[in-house]
Amino acid sequence: MRILFIGDVVGRSGRAIVQDRLPGLVRDWKLDLVVLNGENAAGGFGITEAIFNEFLDAGVDAVTLGNHAWDQREALVFIERAPKLIRPINYPQGTPGRGAAMVEARNGAQVLVINAMGRIFLDPLDDPFAAVERELAACALKRDADAIVIDIHAEVTSEKQAMGHFADGRASLVVGTHTHAPTADHQILPGGTAFMSDAGMTGDYDSVIGMVKDEPLSRFLRRIPSGKFEAATGAPTLCGIAVETDDATGLARSVSAVRLGARLEEARPVFWD
Repeated sequence: MRILFIGDVVGRSGRAIVQDRLPGLVRDWKLDLVVLNGENAAGGFGITEAIFNEFLDAGVDAVTLGNHAWDQREALVFIERAPKLIRPINYPQGTPGRGAAMVEARNGAQVLVINAMGRIFLDPLDDPFAAVERELAACALKRDADAIVIDIHAEVTSEKQAMGHFADGRASLVVGTHTHAPTADHQILPGGTAFMSDAGMTGDYDSVIGMVKDEPLSRFLRRIPSGKFEAATGAPTLCGIAVETDDATGLARSVSAVRLGARLEEARPVFWD
């Protein structure tokens, strides 16, 4: 099975490259499943129902979220009728939506997608490791799902790497999101799980983590807010990770960084071309 995970989509620029490039990637790379982190899709802050539906129309099969999940208040409502929109699983009981969803891939396979959020330097939610453990115990790889993808939305690399090793051998892919800078540590862990500390941002890299540079610079230099953060709208780059799994085990056979677009050095799974 061929899986593409797309890192945090930021604002209009990020959405535009997904709509422009993804249909061709699905066709040319023969993708079976596309998962995208969309928590910054609405101007950098949250997601709307219209944007969520745009992603589905472009070929996305599941959308994960993170600490900006509820910045657009409508998300608290429409998430209940959007089974492919997945918020962090370790939100307290009673939070709208779901933290995991079974998604049917294009080849008919059943894929469990889990979203968890770290606790270091972020809101102290419930234990993400305990929440993921419950989900993996209830839905085991190959017994109950043909593949399992975990998006660990966290601030620090150590927490993301710990989640990778925690789920190694029990998930097809564990990938970090949130910090908006693609890491160079994509690998297959000893137990067969593909891992990357951060998939990177899909948006304008002539920015400060996707935001127009002036306001972040002002706050760093003067420690005083002078305006709102606004998503940068320049030429975008699509970043993520591509994984091919073994149909017999659900574990990873190959893993490659993906960088397509304006500013970063291009990377693609050449063995799929």
